[in-house]
Amino acid sequence: MESFGLMPDREEVSVCELSNKNGMQMKVMGYGATLTSLKVPLKNGDLVDVVLGFDTLETYMQSFNLESAPYMGATVGRFAGRINEGEFKLNGKLISLNKNNNGNSLHGGTVGFSQKNWKLKKYSEGKNPSVTFTCVSADGEEHFPGELSVDLTYMLSDENELIIEYIASTTEDTIVNLTHHSYFNLDGHQSSVANQEMRVNSQRILETTASGIPTGRFLNVANCPYDFTAARTCPSKIDTTFILNKENEYAASLFNSDKTLKMSVYTNQPAVHIYVGGNCFNAIKGKENASYHPTSGICFETQNFPDVPNHEHFPSSVLRKGELYYHKTIYKFQSF
Repeated sequence: MESFGLMPDREEVSVCELSNKNGMQMKVMGYGATLTSLKVPLKNGDLVDVVLGFDTLETYMQSFNLESAPYMGATVGRFAGRINEGEFKLNGKLISLNKNNNGNSLHGGTVGFSQKNWKLKKYSEGKNPSVTFTCVSADGEEHFPGELSVDLTYMLSDENELIIEYIASTTEDTIVNLTHHSYFNLDGHQSSVANQEMRVNSQRILETTASGIPTGRFLNVANCPYDFTAARTCPSKIDTTFILNKENEYAASLFNSDKTLKMSVYTNQPAVHIYVGGNCFNAIKGKENASYHPTSGICFETQNFPDVPNHEHFPSSVLRKGELYYHKTIYKFQSF
């Protein structure tokens, strides 16, 4: 464990580096419980860093001031995705959240989990090395009810899997929807995903308004641009929630441009939100002086549906007092 820098209040941000027996390496820091680097071994012995990121803590902080904050590699919460007009009813009471996206609440509000300094709770090396960060969100923070406590574990398996587990509890009934926001690029973080292919285990997507709010309707992907039931080239623009088929919890796959590296995504969540981006608008540089552009990476945000509390037929995002929220996602890498 090392220091990655200091928060404005002089609180230290820790960074941990872990590797498995195959030489796969990851770096995770406390600010935003963020994955800053993920180096995957290829058959030829090379290592490729498959996630976008920045070299300094200051740049991660600055990225939230861009015209579209990328949430680079961060943990997103309390609620991933948009909540229409920042309002929902819980137990018959109207709750009004902070609005930070065209009059809506996005990714937890003005200061969500992505901008908090998570505390290092546990760290283990050796077989299946892991690191656990913890965060406590006060009752009423961003106007969410209940004090929410979250433990987040990143683990590297000996099968070259990045395993992410979230466990949360609350002092009052509340809503929770957590996700991971890495931008993946299997040709390396300085490339484009434009020549990579993806497959999604989904026949339906959420219909949304122009501002990204679900209408409540499900659309069939057959014969439309969102049909990725067979592998197809990544679109240059996508910001879409796919409803998952539950067989084996397989969600999606991504292949690099020469088909020598594959990433498979597995989750216990009902949806994966797919987003191509990472653009830093030439305002700030990425790792190793990279210039991130609109097709620098692709996010596979495993989560519940956006705006869940405002649609009775969507899977519930309510976490009751005395219950546990549990979310597990696996990103598995195979080199050919």
